[in-house]
Amino acid sequence: MSLHCRVALSGCLLFLLAVAPGCGRSAGPAATGGDSPAAAKQPEPRPEADFPRFEDATRESGIAFRHINGATGQRYMLETLGSGVCVFDYDGDGLQDIYFVQSGRLPGFTSAEPPRPALYRNLGGGRFAEATAAAGVGGPPDRYGFGCVAGDVDGDGDRDLYVTFYGPNVLYRNNGDGTFTDATGRAGVGNPLWSTSAGFSDYDGDGDLDLYVANYVDFDLENNLYCGENRPGYRTVCHPRNYDSQPDALYRNRGDGTFEDVSIRAGIVDRTGKGLGVVWGDYDADGNEDLYVANDDTPNFLWRNSGDGTFEEVGELAGAALSEDGVPQAGMGTDMADYDNDGRLDLFVTNLSEETNELYHNDGGGLFSNRTFTSGLGPPSLLDLGFGAFFFDADADADLDLFVANGHIIENIALYNDTITFEQPARLYRNLGDGRFDEVSSQAGEPLRRAYVGRGAVPFDYDDDGDVDVLFSQNDRGAALLRNSGSPGRRWIAILLEGAPPNRDAVGAVVTLHAGGTRQVRCSRTALSYLSQGDRRLHFGLGRAAGIDRLVVRWPGRRGFEEEFAGLPAGRVVVVEQGKGRRR
Repeated sequence: MSLHCRVALSGCLLFLLAVAPGCGRSAGPAATGGDSPAAAKQPEPRPEADFPRFEDATRESGIAFRHINGATGQRYMLETLGSGVCVFDYDGDGLQDIYFVQSGRLPGFTSAEPPRPALYRNLGGGRFAEATAAAGVGGPPDRYGFGCVAGDVDGDGDRDLYVTFYGPNVLYRNNGDGTFTDATGRAGVGNPLWSTSAGFSDYDGDGDLDLYVANYVDFDLENNLYCGENRPGYRTVCHPRNYDSQPDALYRNRGDGTFEDVSIRAGIVDRTGKGLGVVWGDYDADGNEDLYVANDDTPNFLWRNSGDGTFEEVGELAGAALSEDGVPQAGMGTDMADYDNDGRLDLFVTNLSEETNELYHNDGGGLFSNRTFTSGLGPPSLLDLGFGAFFFDADADADLDLFVANGHIIENIALYNDTITFEQPARLYRNLGDGRFDEVSSQAGEPLRRAYVGRGAVPFDYDDDGDVDVLFSQNDRGAALLRNSGSPGRRWIAILLEGAPPNRDAVGAVVTLHAGGTRQVRCSRTALSYLSQGDRRLHFGLGRAAGIDRLVVRWPGRRGFEEEFAGLPAGRVVVVEQGKGRRR
């Protein structure tokens, strides 16, 4: 047997997980314990008029970004993962702008112009204009991009931009005049590995935003293995298990524009992960920012912040690292939010086709239980390959719904499987308010009945009307912006936090809103979903509540404290400033 044939058999494991149910895993998840398909009660039908509606607003908004993966038929691993999108106010005008990461050229790919990322300036009124060249964020053209994250790393009031690549990453320092300068060298955050998602947060409570970078696998363009059946047209991308993992990195902000790699000192030393999705959040409510990492085909990480500058990896112990039947899955995107309004942050992870996505419910005491099937999220996701995902209140009824962008990684998947497609519909799951979700995509507008090759996805009220819209990228296709037409009769409020410098955006703050007998929790964070970052304004649906009883903010930092704010008006974005409330 030739070397290529042996590699093909190894790489075949990808398709056996995703396409050929007889090789390694069953077509569906095992029915174990009480959380099985049989145990999941079917949701009661809701009136069709009660669903939110989405419309395609991409063209009318002025967004014309098209992702280019540089594919030439050689099936490089890089070409299938797509790229992310970040929403942030780069020019300080109070309007949220958009940055799309571009991937780029691969060996053998030619184009008249090098593929470029795109920065879109928000003009207001739901319109955007490209400002990439003027802002100085159009390079480097020789690198293959993946993810992005934005945050004020130097405490000057302007949001800086960090972009991950296959190869050295780039930190763009915001000059405060609508332009950026490459500050990577001085900052010391180049990270030469294959980086994917990254997230800013103040893990040590000193006020400065630190940086976590997830790295993927040790892939070499010069040694592109052959995977798939050895006949014309059947070559596919290889499974990540054909390559060694690369260690993630934690960078501590020194407060002077530079960072130091403290991965080993902080205990971030697990070298088995193949990271794709990153989200920060205080899951155990001890005042310290913890971190969850979705890993591809290896156990997911849950890094518990000990509060002394170190972390402990507790994913398996806490019950949030594996599938219900105890195996690693192909973690892609992730989010951390309180979907059932019990005050604790839960976890959601997207996975490969025939694995189902996973919902981990925070039971308190540092433990999670798998609610994938009892919540109703398991069966609808069985044939999907999920990437970007996030919780948001699509219908403003005071509980969090869920959006998932889907799309397969194998372009010629039809050659291997007649039930799984390359382009796949996105999914909108409506929260029924009792711990269950109902898949309502087909009732939520024509764009959600289309098929996509979805990748990075974020919530974004782009037209500032109070209804949270959806923005996502596609692999080797155009980006999509879906406008939420709203839910008549339901009210909302959006909170924009202003913290004390240097953490002016109050990243890491926890906001609890009390209205209509319901308690809702939101967290101020940067990264979420897959390779992406969403609208930093904290949106709360109020349903038909007469008003807002009170809002409580737990501000971040070593000296973090709580403040209560009352008399807040509904139906608008409200700026909440640290130090202006009633201290608790």
